[in-house]
Formats: sequence, structure tokens, C-alpha cells
Amino acid sequence: MKIAYLTGEYPRATDTFIQREVAGLRDAGLAVETCSIRRTGAEHHVGEEQRAEAARTFHVLEAAKNPARLVGAHFHWLLRRPGGWLRALALAIRTAPGGTRALLYQLIYFAEAALLARHMARQGVTHLHNHIAKSSCTVAMLASEMSGIPYSFTLHGPDIFYEPIHWRLDEKIRRAAFVSCISEFCRSQAMAFSAPFHWGKLHVVHCGVDPARYGRAPRRDGRQALFVGRLAAVKGLPVLFDTLARMGPDAPGLSIIGDGPDRDALETQARDLGLADKVAFLGYRSQSEVADRLGQSDLLVLPSFAEGLPVVLMEALAGETPVVTTQIAGIPELVRDGETGHLCPPGDADALARAIAAVLDDPERARDMAARGRAIVARDFDSRIEAARLASLFVAYAIPGTPRPPKRPEPQA
Repeated sequence: MKIAYLTGEYPRATDTFIQREVAGLRDAGLAVETCSIRRTGAEHHVGEEQRAEAARTFHVLEAAKNPARLVGAHFHWLLRRPGGWLRALALAIRTAPGGTRALLYQLIYFAEAALLARHMARQGVTHLHNHIAKSSCTVAMLASEMSGIPYSFTLHGPDIFYEPIHWRLDEKIRRAAFVSCISEFCRSQAMAFSAPFHWGKLHVVHCGVDPARYGRAPRRDGRQALFVGRLAAVKGLPVLFDTLARMGPDAPGLSIIGDGPDRDALETQARDLGLADKVAFLGYRSQSEVADRLGQSDLLVLPSFAEGLPVVLMEALAGETPVVTTQIAGIPELVRDGETGHLCPPGDADALARAIAAVLDDPERARDMAARGRAIVARDFDSRIEAARLASLFVAYAIPGTPRPPKRPEPQA
């Protein structure tokens, strides 16, 4: 089998789990051709491994800048599969969410789909898989209709669940060979926007980490917290800053790994709250640097308002770093309050302060909880095993008449 792997931007520092999944699929014996709608800026590539992946990835928008190539792709499908080309055009128009601008975007996705489909045909691709169910998944759906190559996608959330009608999640699920959901919570949301007939093809395959990459953190009794994530409103960092200000001299120092649209505002807020000497903005870091920083921290804090199931929580627990996070979405499937970490209501600075204090005041108990978390990560969130589960779905759905795999598929041998 040869799988085309599509997402909006690949590779990039914030989505290293996709890169690990691709590596795991290749290790499982599948040929994977990586494709990306946009070329990620060099500042989002951390390490030689990501730069090498970027060099071998097909970039749809770059190909579209060549008019002859774009027109040639459409003529190819008009001549070879005129019915598929027309059905894809009709599908693009029919699934447009409304309004002239939205229709224009759909036609752009349709134009991109022809280029992607032509590339897949040239590469001998037999199945198309997409990560993130928004615009790149629309391109995947249209390319599948145009070329006849079946497609599937990995459903993450949370933002897709804010606008499921706009992004026609129902239609994407209906047409997909299968859907890989990153958590039980994610699967339940897919069930809410699809007919019961399709629920059997909604499977749970976790994003994962390599537990062996994260050595057990040394026993530390300092007061250093870590946040890893995109600097955007959904991550709840203003609440964390408010929490640190309330804790006063008892507050831990905070290192922030990541970048994003809210960085300037967050730096200003930290200064205004008198936290300039407590908070360090470190920008993007490589996977190895994140692992090292986790090992140097007393706890990871993730005060998000909405999430899928954050990979950084898996990374922290894999290295037995205590975690404090919010009780939302799929997080309780990994972090169990009082058992593998501390959960608190989102947006509650007082509850967050109590949870942080609980870790700092009783580090021995916090480390015991993190050790239990490591066992769960090793069992249920090992990236190689999860990639083998996904590989088994590709194989099963490629064979007509094969019974549907269980909700949680067995790893491909």
C-alpha cells in the first residue's frame, strides 16, 4: 500500500505527533507520501529531522502557482475521469457553507484537489489520509471524489466542533472510508454529527509519544513550572498568570515553550502583573529540548479552555513529570484527578493555585501520581503501537468485504 498523508502544514514544531505517526507507519511497512497544503516557514522547523521531512513533502499551493501545472491537472481529470471531476465540482458547490466568499474558497479547494489528485496518481497512491478535519480535509474529500482514491481522516478537535456545519463534518464522515478519532470524547462528538449507520467506522487511535525518549525525571524539590503549547487564547495562559500573581512569593517560576498570536499581549500581561522575573518566554524548542526541559521542571501546567488530548501531557507523564491541567474534553482519559495528576475547572484561578500548591507542597505524592501516568502512557499512548493500530485500519479497509475492525483496533502485526 502507498498512503498519501495530507495536512494543512507539515512538518511543524507544534505537530510533531504527526511526524511520529508517519515514522511509525513507515516502520510498519507502509509507504507514506507526505503532502501539505502550505509550506511551513523555516522558523517552525526545529531540528534536521523536520527540515528533511519538509524537503520530501509535496506542497499543493506551491504547485498551484504554476498555471500550466494547475490547468494540466484539471484537464487530466476531465479527460480521464470526467464524471469524477464533475461530481467533485458539484460536491464543492453543494457543501459550501453559504455566501459568495465561502463559495470562492470551496472553488479554491476544488482547484487544489485536482493538483493533489494528479500528484497521488503519479505516485501510485492507493489511499489518502488527512489530519485535521477543516480545509485540508475538504481538499482531501474533493480529491478522493475526483480521482476515485478512497480517503480517511484523523479527527482532533476542539475547533472543528465549534463549526461542524460550516466544515460539513457530517459529509466528510459519510464519505470517508473510516475516521480515526484521537479520544473517546472526540469519537462521541463525531457521533453527534453523523448518522448511527456510520458509527461503526469511527475508531479510536491515540496520538502518541515514544516513552523511551523520556527518561524518568530526577527527583527535584525546586519550584519551577513549565507550559508547552501555542500562545493563543484557547490555552488559558492569562488564568495561569493570574494564578501566579495570587500565589505571591509562593508562586513557582514559569518557563513557556511555544509561540503564537498572543505572545506580545501575554508578555505585556506578565509585566503588568509583576511577573517579569517569574516568567520566561522561550519560543519554539525541538522535541529533545522539550524533553530536557520537562526533566528539569517540577510540574507541567496546562490551563486550557479547550483541547483534544494534548500530546504534551503524554510527554510529561512519560518522563514522570507531575501535571496540572483542566478537566475538559479527552484529558480525563489520560490525567485522572488524584491518581495520575491534578485536574481543575477551566478558568478557575483559585482551583489552579490549589492544584499547583498541592504538587509543590508534596512532591513525593506528585511523583507517585506521575509514575502511574507513565504506565498509562506506555500502555495506551505509545506512538509506535498507535501507528500500528492505524496501519491495521488502512489494511482492513483496503480489502472489500472485510469486517469492520473494533472501535479500538488491534495493532498491525
